[in-house]
Amino acid sequence: MDELLRFVLLRDANTVYVVAGTVLLGIASGLVGTFALLRRESLVGDALAHAALPGVCAGFLLAGERRLAALLGGALLAGWLGTQAIALIQRRSKLKDDAAIGIVLSVFFALGMVLLTYIQTLPTGAQAGLDKYLFGSAASLVGRDVAVIGAVAALAAGAVALLYKEFKLLCFDAGLSASLGFPRGLLEAVLMTLLALTVVAGLQTVGAVLISALLIAPAAAARLWTDRLPVMLALAAAFGAASGYVGALFSSLGGSLPTGPLVVLSAAGIFCVSLVVAPERGLAARLLRRRRTNARIRGENALKHIFLIEEHLANPALVSGEDVAAHHSVGVRDALAMLEGLRRRGWVERDGAAWSLTPEGSTEARRIVASHRVWETYLARELALPPDHLHRDAEDMEHVIDRDMLGRLDEELGHPARDPHGTRIPRPEERP
Repeated sequence: MDELLRFVLLRDANTVYVVAGTVLLGIASGLVGTFALLRRESLVGDALAHAALPGVCAGFLLAGERRLAALLGGALLAGWLGTQAIALIQRRSKLKDDAAIGIVLSVFFALGMVLLTYIQTLPTGAQAGLDKYLFGSAASLVGRDVAVIGAVAALAAGAVALLYKEFKLLCFDAGLSASLGFPRGLLEAVLMTLLALTVVAGLQTVGAVLISALLIAPAAAARLWTDRLPVMLALAAAFGAASGYVGALFSSLGGSLPTGPLVVLSAAGIFCVSLVVAPERGLAARLLRRRRTNARIRGENALKHIFLIEEHLANPALVSGEDVAAHHSVGVRDALAMLEGLRRRGWVERDGAAWSLTPEGSTEARRIVASHRVWETYLARELALPPDHLHRDAEDMEHVIDRDMLGRLDEELGHPARDPHGTRIPRPEERP
């Protein structure tokens, strides 16, 4: 408890640096990762991260010691060379994007591992600590590291604010962006530079292996919650910041647990929660919509069943729960629950054990039957399908066609009186 209180109050200088660094990195990753995700360039961040490793090693070898400016400069240059190599392979070969990214990622990372192994053999190599750029070491962050991450976060936020409209067009309609005179190549270069800077800034915090996950997970989680880009950007930044804070918290409470992996696991946890509970795209919402849709379809089929009996008998029909259960191959209890739901909507009424349509229910049933028979007519006329191939498709479409669509389709067909089977097509506006 004392450890948690000390972390929350940020009483330790090292804790301040770790929390500030991971939170700022999460914000930058969320903002930049949003555009990478929308442009389907999620793997480019991974390639940049792996390509930066030989740059870090080259910066150390050129400087002769561990200088932050040399290491970050080398990482940025190597990352830029990696993106150019990807672009060159894409332009000069018939390989797909993922193949080009995979080639560059593996080659640069292999070169980085060779250089890293060589550095370990040098007199100063053992104390270089370059392996921290491979797996991350947020606990070793100092003030200047946080300043670099903060500068990258501020630059990303500023670029998004100033070039929001241009970035939006580039993501959703690059062709329109070019036709309107926006410098597409320059905008892509700006986005790629922001991505490279974020990757380089995050090397010491989460490492080259995991930085790509922090770029994508917050943005992917935000995408599950909204269709609006401003909201997605805000959520991605918030999720990234939360991932950094929670990861640093668990690392502090866990003693020797690594911060970088815990930050990534926190981001993955936020994504998993979003995947389940997001209101539109979440699994729970989709399951609920599916259950509601299935219940609606079963209810509409019950209405249609009663209507067809009335149509056959030419008078109001009294249908039992057992009849509905047998027709839909469900239990009697489920059938009665279905009928009770229709009764609450005012579409059927009950007389003892018998059920019949109300005037409102008869109107709704005629719409469903009309949708079925009009769609069968459309399939027969426009696609020339034989009569024995019409029913199954129409059975599905009758629950999708709304009143406006039914009216337009009926008008296009010339208001047919009968379907291909010779059965009368009822009109929803008819009086029951």
